[in-house]
Amino acid sequence: MVTALLYLLGLIGVALTLGSLSRHEAWWVRACDFPRLQIALLLVVVVAGLLATADLSAPGNQLLTLAVALCLAWQLAVVLPYTRLWPVELLAAAGPPGERTLSLLIVNVLMSNRAADGLLASIRAHAPDVVLALEADDWWQARLAEVAGDYPGQVAHPLGNTYGMLCYSKLELIEPEVRFLLKPDIPSLRTGLRLRSGEHVTFYGLHPEPPAPDEADTSLPRDAELVLVAREVADGGLSAIVAGDLNDVAWSHTSRLFRRISRMLDPRIGRGMFNSFHARYRFLRWPLDHVFVSDDFVLHAIRRLPAFGSDHFPILITVSYAPRAAAKQEAPEPDAADHAEADDKLERVAAQPAPAP
Repeated sequence: MVTALLYLLGLIGVALTLGSLSRHEAWWVRACDFPRLQIALLLVVVVAGLLATADLSAPGNQLLTLAVALCLAWQLAVVLPYTRLWPVELLAAAGPPGERTLSLLIVNVLMSNRAADGLLASIRAHAPDVVLALEADDWWQARLAEVAGDYPGQVAHPLGNTYGMLCYSKLELIEPEVRFLLKPDIPSLRTGLRLRSGEHVTFYGLHPEPPAPDEADTSLPRDAELVLVAREVADGGLSAIVAGDLNDVAWSHTSRLFRRISRMLDPRIGRGMFNSFHARYRFLRWPLDHVFVSDDFVLHAIRRLPAFGSDHFPILITVSYAPRAAAKQEAPEPDAADHAEADDKLERVAAQPAPAP
């Protein structure tokens, strides 16, 4: 009975691992990208159980044990960069914050959530230079108005479809623009930010459509939106920050493709996962909310703020624009296969029929 259960759990773990290796875009396949640690824990239990109870002289048990061990090694290898065992990718700032420094708070408020006091308290306590609130509807805009007076730069596009977006900035916004890259009801933000030094950088706020049964059947819309922004950053040679709920985990193939094409750095590498979802279920957490920066930034601090009622934790990050750092940091580089994959995604999403008005 025990061996049969271990076989079942082992086969589930192997199947989920193989699913994560696949490039198939169906939502149920891409769901395998998210629970890496949970799958790894399942595989640990299976390996320990087989070693403790199974007859390892039997070929079937040997094969299963080997398969489970290989899958466990793969799962751990994928998440290892998001631990302190890995070298940091984004350099730490050598000095204190200055005129080139900006702090950013990003948060998916959960549109149906009506508990705003905790988030308002965090904004008041940390006084970030920029706040990006996602899934914001009119109710959330009204509540965030309580702190909006401290933020002269504002972009408001509340919606009742879980894709509303609010941005508040103490820094001057330069030509802010709400864009609809793929669909008329899914906005994104692009704006310049004038630093206190007078220099300006480009900020993108994103919340692409997730691969989910009640959203998009495949990850193609999400992937294509990320590729579009990645190419814009790279082609423009921009000093840029890309932030938001990308409906993808940091270690997925798509996130890594985005970083290679954009040549942007992930401040979590070598520092931790900073799991931002799910705030209510400790066992079901992974890094879903992201901040990527170009290689001319350095990091002062990144932290996850307390839960406040949403299914996401807020993420607070402080970085400094440091042009000389670009010579000291190794940005990811795309190869021909990356560009071919990006071209394919953009061509296929462009070929899809336009959504009904």
